[in-house]
Amino acid sequence: MKVFLGLGSNLGDRRDNLSKAVYLLARSKGVKLLARSSLWESAPIGPAQPKYLNAAVEIEATLSPMELLAGCKTIERALGREPGGQRWGPRSADLDILLADEIIDEPKLKVPHRELHRRAFALLPLCELAPAGLIHPVLSKTLEELLAAVAGQDVRRVGEFDDARYPLK
Repeated sequence: MKVFLGLGSNLGDRRDNLSKAVYLLARSKGVKLLARSSLWESAPIGPAQPKYLNAAVEIEATLSPMELLAGCKTIERALGREPGGQRWGPRSADLDILLADEIIDEPKLKVPHRELHRRAFALLPLCELAPAGLIHPVLSKTLEELLAAVAGQDVRRVGEFDDARYPLK
């Protein structure tokens, strides 16, 4: 199953947190890293907190969707995220399944991510990786159309991943 994940961090060394998350994903059983986006900085949603650093990755997964979700939660905890934190609160690591080859409608997992179309910080890095013209399977709009609808949000490209500390090869 081809999957696009969104990554975010706004506590600690944000760039290091995202680099380590990608490193851990790439070494996870049943996951093959295909591509990474640039790094994007965004204003937070929710309570007052530091800005987020965001990215997206494209992976090939032989895991079930629930196994992949569990693996993402394990990586979040490894990077210092405590379960049960404040909704939309600050976090050292956040890994979300944004899109997959299939629609998933489980009590604990909705794919496409139910907020994807409202979030430029997820759509911008996703559009770097996804094929042009990719259609959101529920909303029947291209990712570019969804991005145009949220173009005024505070998100800016701030660079690339640094592989020095967590080499992927």
